[in-house]
Amino acid sequence: MKLNVKPSLVVSIPKRSYPIFVGVDIFENVDYSQFFIGNKALIVTDDHIAPILLDRVTKTLSKFADVDFLILKSGETSKNMESLSRIHSKLIENNFDRSSTLIALGGGVIGDITGFAAATYQRGINYIQLPTTLLAQVDSSVGGKTGVNHPLGKNMIGAFHQPLAVVIDISFLSTLSDRQYCSGVAEVIKYGLIKDKDFYSWLIENIKMLKCRDHSALITAVEASIQIKAAVVAADEREENIRAILNFGHTFGHAIESFQRYEGFLHGEAISVGMILAMSASGLLGQTSDADLDLLTNALQQFELPVNVPKDMTKEIFLDYMDRDKKVLDGNIRLILLKSIGHAYLESTETKPLLDKLFKTL
Repeated sequence: MKLNVKPSLVVSIPKRSYPIFVGVDIFENVDYSQFFIGNKALIVTDDHIAPILLDRVTKTLSKFADVDFLILKSGETSKNMESLSRIHSKLIENNFDRSSTLIALGGGVIGDITGFAAATYQRGINYIQLPTTLLAQVDSSVGGKTGVNHPLGKNMIGAFHQPLAVVIDISFLSTLSDRQYCSGVAEVIKYGLIKDKDFYSWLIENIKMLKCRDHSALITAVEASIQIKAAVVAADEREENIRAILNFGHTFGHAIESFQRYEGFLHGEAISVGMILAMSASGLLGQTSDADLDLLTNALQQFELPVNVPKDMTKEIFLDYMDRDKKVLDGNIRLILLKSIGHAYLESTETKPLLDKLFKTL
């Protein structure tokens, strides 16, 4: 078998650049020898993915390193300090060192927690992302954000730690339920809204193709999404300014997830509602139209994504959780809004009056 898969693009950041491979059934054809500086690797995965992909991945990576594995419970509730400690313990007990490599085989939860383990074990070791969900493929596997949740807020404990490589095999998406798949579509739609009006129009025109998981449409959607993210990350690796636009819908969405203790909406479902709220807020400022909101609402509903705020969430609950958002500065809840479709920005002025007006419309 020829190891001849070339990167689809490269994320270029100060001090480190890394390749992203995108394709169908490409996993076995990547030359992993270029990414292993030592001879030990640990695959971290979950109990949903392990029965489906672990043997296949272990067989391939064992050609390049001595491979062990750790299986965590699937789901957002596993993204915590206890799971992080389990990874650290596995590494210590088996004498992994700074030349060792972690492999994140799973969705966003596995990618985030494995990356954080890599960032913190012996002050930093290498890791590779093998994302298995659409959400992880287009979003969390790229950019180096790692971390775990805290009972009081999502992603409150973490670090920036870039992977050595990201291998996005579209065939891995066959592991997803329809609900999980559609959750990832929300993040794809986000990219068009924040940075590329033409891509957003393409998404609207190709809803049927994406709903049936057409491989050609998926490759286009995934590559366009990560090109947008890679460009933003290259310009602002540590989220000091422009990178914040990647959080469109997330200030509201994270509040929903935290309130539900990660046991209600999936991440993309919460972001779906968050984007509706952010678009509505943009409309209150006269920057987007009712037609824009209707088009977004219809697109999300085509993928059976929620567009309404959970009935048990009040304005006070939203504000309580939003006050803990990482974008809060000097007590002001800063929001990612749209000046127009394809043009997001960070609203840094006092947002309290806008939020009061927004929540009155719910």
